[in-house]
Amino acid sequence: MICLASAASAQEVPVDREAVEACFETAQSERVALPSCVGDAAARCQERPGGDTTLGISECLMAETGVWAALMQEAYDQKLDTLRETDQSLPEALRQSQEAWAAYRDAACGLQYQIWLQGSIRVIIAGNCHLRKTAARAHELSGLGELD
Repeated sequence: MICLASAASAQEVPVDREAVEACFETAQSERVALPSCVGDAAARCQERPGGDTTLGISECLMAETGVWAALMQEAYDQKLDTLRETDQSLPEALRQSQEAWAAYRDAACGLQYQIWLQGSIRVIIAGNCHLRKTAARAHELSGLGELD
């Protein structure tokens, strides 16, 4: 398991939720898998006093990831409701897909953490991995079932 800053401290770290939501909308309108604005809110957070330390950077990454996770959950819930109306077997398939995705994210980001185990940057690299994968999944879920 990856040890990142506690959720309680990440909740206290200021990130601009509206900026993250605007980034999410950019991904929707531009139909890109991962818009370049992912990580911008965390970068602005790191400009606060102490934000440029390993702990500060990690907290900022976690705070932005938390916003993306909420957007991902909203997209998941909306897609679940839509799929229930289409075919009763699809919600279970979506649930299984989400579980498999979470296992993949944890394994992939855990690998990044392990690769850098000997350095303090491991927390930042793993945090950035979680951020990018969560943002990409939020976008993927929101467009699930649509033709590109």
